[in-house]
Amino acid sequence: MSIALNHTHDTHARSWVESANAPDSNFPIQNLPHAVFRRAGSAEAFRGGVAIGDRVLDLAALVTKQQLDGLALDAANAAALPALNDLFALGHGAWQALRHALFDLLKNDSPVAAVQAVRECLVPQADVEYTVPARIGDYTDFYTSIDHALNISRLMNPDGDVTPNFRWIPIAYHGRVSTIGVSGQRFHRPMGQAMTPGAKAPTYQACARLDYELELGVWIGKGNAQGDAIPLERAQEHIFGICLLNDWSARDIQFWEMAPLGPFLAKNFATTISPWIVTMEALAPYRQAWTRPSDEPQPLAYLEHAANRDSGAIDIRLEVWLESEKARKEKTGPSRLSSTSFRHQYWTVAQMVTHHTMGGCSLNPGDLFGSGTISGPGEGEAGAIIELTRAGQSPVALANGEQRGFLEDGDAVLLRGWCEKPGHARIGFGESRGTVLAARG
Repeated sequence: MSIALNHTHDTHARSWVESANAPDSNFPIQNLPHAVFRRAGSAEAFRGGVAIGDRVLDLAALVTKQQLDGLALDAANAAALPALNDLFALGHGAWQALRHALFDLLKNDSPVAAVQAVRECLVPQADVEYTVPARIGDYTDFYTSIDHALNISRLMNPDGDVTPNFRWIPIAYHGRVSTIGVSGQRFHRPMGQAMTPGAKAPTYQACARLDYELELGVWIGKGNAQGDAIPLERAQEHIFGICLLNDWSARDIQFWEMAPLGPFLAKNFATTISPWIVTMEALAPYRQAWTRPSDEPQPLAYLEHAANRDSGAIDIRLEVWLESEKARKEKTGPSRLSSTSFRHQYWTVAQMVTHHTMGGCSLNPGDLFGSGTISGPGEGEAGAIIELTRAGQSPVALANGEQRGFLEDGDAVLLRGWCEKPGHARIGFGESRGTVLAARG
């Protein structure tokens, strides 16, 4: 299933919320992403909202204004709750009905009475705080960038290659939900075991090789019954939208503990997501053909479909920025470390969904996937600092003269993402920001 372009993608559409019309706005009327928020520092209940310009449209307030009806009203009531699981469960028809109704209410030719009613439901984004937007039942982190996988392999062997299964299946592991936090998350450097090269026994210590991973988070909408696999041609129907995701990684702990079962303590101490979920409908103009080089193995039949070939890739542009504690104190701003695009991934989001369910696994509304680290083929497109610095051997220079081989205490990592191309509105994801605190051990 692919989402056809419609009037909500019209690049000429403008909102009566003037900030939404700025060329560099993350949240024009063509976007309308979802989050869960309340006024910062208040005792208000968290509730669902939609971004428009520099404002949040409070959906709990909107449903009292009698501006919605039918399926759009049902969806708004679900989207106004403190978690978005009920909205996810309603499916594409309800998601689209709400998006189209909000688009009509926010468009600059909306009736005066509607504008007055909706204006009373807007809250400045500068005045709000966010929470994780859904009850996450399960979290699965994938490993789907061949450029990242090759970079990591070649750190240990210049002629190294990916594992034999990488080119045949979207590899993944099941992660920890309890430490997933929203942008602004602050966490302590993890403790763990690490084996120093040449040592005969591991030591218990604070992580010395702390890293970030530039990823996207994929929010599952409608689920599937146990045993009912989701075929590739229907996978899009089960995806609500996408956010930014930082899969923090303790590399020294990871390399010691990985064999034979994979990541454990090196990945379970923190995961930082952006608050806004950009819907798949908003991303429709940025779908691209997905290709697999002819000299590479082609997917098995259950991971192959014409629609996936035609539009399985998404050109989401991504950047990693680092703000050291010194830069923060001196107000010199963060330094950009890398930039790339999600279109380079070896496996598509739809293939991730299909492979996840092929053995009989059930997905539920609000489940979260990590895309795996997103690295591109070019210079400066690495999605983790271990790649950029060759495991700390070639530190990167920050704008203020500092250097980093791995992350230091006080460092904040900022992930940013957006889509843009001629003839279509710029669609932004906002920001995922997380800060490293000193270890407690």
